[in-house]
Amino acid sequence: MPQHQMPRAARGAGLGFRRELIEALKAGVPDAIRFFELAPENWAGMGGKSAKDLRHFTERYPFVCHGLSLSLGGPMPLDETLLRRIKSFMTEHGMALYTEHLSWCGDDGHLYDLLPIPMTENAVKWTVDRIARAQDILGMRIGIENASYYVTPPGAEMSETEFISAIVREADCLLHLDVNNIYVNSRNFGFDAQEFMNALPLDRTCYVHVAGHYVEPDGLLIDTHGADVINPVWSLLDAAYERIGNVPTCLERDFNIPDLGQLTAEVEIIAQRQTLAASKRREAA
Repeated sequence: MPQHQMPRAARGAGLGFRRELIEALKAGVPDAIRFFELAPENWAGMGGKSAKDLRHFTERYPFVCHGLSLSLGGPMPLDETLLRRIKSFMTEHGMALYTEHLSWCGDDGHLYDLLPIPMTENAVKWTVDRIARAQDILGMRIGIENASYYVTPPGAEMSETEFISAIVREADCLLHLDVNNIYVNSRNFGFDAQEFMNALPLDRTCYVHVAGHYVEPDGLLIDTHGADVINPVWSLLDAAYERIGNVPTCLERDFNIPDLGQLTAEVEIIAQRQTLAASKRREAA
């Protein structure tokens, strides 16, 4: 699908919307921050001061909804009540893009973890049907995010890139590209991050995540979103821009949150890399 047909809910570089930063942001949003991302589960139905604070920003800036608990590959029935609540929330605030993890996180209750889906033909069909239903309810294409994981599901019938590509193609959905997740998985499981990324259906990319991670003493990388982005991840982002153009890119930071100035410095790095990538494309044209 040509990129000009993709939803452009946001442009440039953005930041995850955190309650810890609201007062600082109300005093002035830095120019580098062009949009915000939030988890709708944390905000839909919120009242009082939190609702007023959110409205203050949604009236002024684009927002992207990034879900945490839809469990697209899970065994339990799809949470259609949640989807309808998200649709109402997005309509209320004029939000045009929703993305979710390609994972599962519930079985007779919420597991509070994003687990990998078995890479089988049956799992493709199961997940595609659930994505199609989610898109029907929301009335829009959604983006699915390549997830980080720490165990490989047994019985794989295809590679992860083949699995993701099949789902994107058959569900006619979009790709939410997370470059840090690719890097973390590549280090933990010993594959080439660049080759993996190039094998994804990058022409369907609607949104990008970049983040930091934690390194355990034994060398295991954990996708915490709790540290600065490192150079190999920035390099992978540069390589992505060469393929996909300047797709809206969000800096994730969920733990060890520094002050707004430090966060803005990283968002500015995203914007600078987008500017450089655009310049290179013009020179090559």
